[in-house]
Amino acid sequence: MPRDRKRQQDSDLQERVVYIHRVSKVVKGGRRMSLVALVVVGDGKGNVGLGQGKSTEVPLAISKGVEDAKKNMFHVPLTDEGSIPHTVEGHYGAGNVLLKPAVPGTGVIAGGPVRPLFDAVGIKNVIAKSLGTDNALNIIKAAAEGLKELESPEATAERRGLSVKEMFAGKEA
Repeated sequence: MPRDRKRQQDSDLQERVVYIHRVSKVVKGGRRMSLVALVVVGDGKGNVGLGQGKSTEVPLAISKGVEDAKKNMFHVPLTDEGSIPHTVEGHYGAGNVLLKPAVPGTGVIAGGPVRPLFDAVGIKNVIAKSLGTDNALNIIKAAAEGLKELESPEATAERRGLSVKEMFAGKEA
């Protein structure tokens, strides 16, 4: 039974290749070429994983990246409007990414490698800005770190010992 459930969960996941990078290593006999594939896997309901696969052939690198992404999945709290609950900044290496919630109808305003990550998570309204490097790996990992830092209003209220209404009581005035 658990295998059937796992197979069903795997079929619900969508895979997106963010980029494929060719790497060469100089050895005694010449150059050895290899490929690095960065892959995002998500179910569109708040669960996402990021993985990297290395091989001499493209399909093998992608499949290794998918397996790595499935191992490294995490959950992202989303609002009912398909956005993130609050503003957050993610850091990884030299990459800094600012993530801001957006009103419905805004869409995904994000460039380059971060867009497939939001699509895989199921975020429909968000604004993202890369602050720092233009390295795709560092940008997407910084965005993933930012998404990991997100906390739902319910979890924040529970941590503070308040109800959600009490937490937002001062905001109405």
